Amino acid sequence: MPLRVVFMGTPDFSVPTLRALAEAGHEIAAVYTQPPRAGGRRGLELTPSPVQREAERLGVPVRAPLSLKDEAEQQAFRALGADVAVVVAYGLILPRPVLQAPRLGCLNGHASLLPRWRGAAPIQRAIMAGDAETGMMVMQMDEGLDTGPVALVEKIAIDADMTAGDLHDRLMAMCASLMAEALARLEAGTLSFAPQPAEGATYAAKIAKSEARVDWSRPAAQVHNLIRGLSPFPGAWCEAPVSGRTERLKLLRSTLAEGAGAPGGLLDDRLTVACGTGAVRLVEVQRAGARPAAAQDFLRGAKIEKGTMLS
Repeated sequence: MPLRVVFMGTPDFSVPTLRALAEAGHEIAAVYTQPPRAGGRRGLELTPSPVQREAERLGVPVRAPLSLKDEAEQQAFRALGADVAVVVAYGLILPRPVLQAPRLGCLNGHASLLPRWRGAAPIQRAIMAGDAETGMMVMQMDEGLDTGPVALVEKIAIDADMTAGDLHDRLMAMCASLMAEALARLEAGTLSFAPQPAEGATYAAKIAKSEARVDWSRPAAQVHNLIRGLSPFPGAWCEAPVSGRTERLKLLRSTLAEGAGAPGGLLDDRLTVACGTGAVRLVEVQRAGARPAAAQDFLRGAKIEKGTMLS
């Protein structure tokens, strides 16, 4: 029989998984998501999360509590009578009464190869650290931070110039198919779990604004990994004298390049920038208030020449 599922998620990353579980015929008893946030041009409009919009499209009841610590919220969750809760980038801590409420527990889709990169920003941190691979895991949730036993794993190589946005989209699709498989096995009674390795745990801390400014004195590989790890959001940035005026320039794509010089100096007319050691070539950038642009398009409308210093 199909499972009775409570789905818990918030951003775009979670949507394909919700859709896949509904298409697989499972009964989605309710969807939990973060409350609508202020948005719009003036920041005055309340904008529902991507998961809420998808749930409404599917005709599934939506709940958006500020917290699950309240006893009344926990009782309401328990009253849903779920076989399993599926959690994908929800954003709230699940207290013990919630974790214990579903008959078969709570499954989490986590975008790393646990125990590496437990926490809030595993996709960005994997790229920023220069990892050669990552993956998607389905795990049983416990009261620790991404510490529960793992059921299913799928790995993916992180290509040399892959951005966090690129990897996000690959893992998003992977999560949907992997969680659908997990629930099929759970329904059949064949889903098994293995504890995470005791060694190799790392923490994927939330990205701080202070990390986003590029330090050109760092080695080129580190600069490149920062740029692609923070693309498209929040975006690594630097200051550049463009057409005689200093502007904040968002850096969205880069690649490692040949060359050496004073850190931050442009080595040619193709946006190749010297780093502490080596160089990176900027492939895609974005001026304040403008759309992202390929380097060659940006250079057509901006006077920024060889020898210019970026800071």
